[in-house]
Amino acid sequence: MMAEDLSIHTGTKEEQYEFILQQIAALIEGEDDFIANLANITAALKHQFNWWWVGFYLVKNEELVLAPFQGPVACTRIKKGRGVCGTSWADVTTIIVPDVEKFPGHIACSSYSKSEIVVPILKDEIVVGVLDVDSEQFDYFDETDKYHLQKLVSMIPLQKF
Repeated sequence: MMAEDLSIHTGTKEEQYEFILQQIAALIEGEDDFIANLANITAALKHQFNWWWVGFYLVKNEELVLAPFQGPVACTRIKKGRGVCGTSWADVTTIIVPDVEKFPGHIACSSYSKSEIVVPILKDEIVVGVLDVDSEQFDYFDETDKYHLQKLVSMIPLQKF
């Protein structure tokens, strides 16, 4: 499948996820370059959902470092336990934040970000990165997002990471 073949699906959130995850699976099938896959995943998600910001941070030298993303410029480095991303990494858990201003220690990369979901990426039960998604709407993310985004990160080939 080529990137220009990517198509948008309208319908319920569930239907949109099912459709885009099939396309992402086809995009990354047979491609073992980790960064190339992350780049295509962020582009596909941004294209489908038009979120304010979607991207990855990767663990390097005991901090999260910005990786492929779509949206405005972002924080480059995040310490373990800091903000939503650092907390997701430290706690090895997906975090849904309905209002980022109410999250203790939130790192405000953009004042337009109102809600957020962060999903850890695991390799051999160790966090190697996180998928971070921001919306400019309050209370945007829910269990449907959590389920499908966790499914998505489990699809990412990590052999050469």
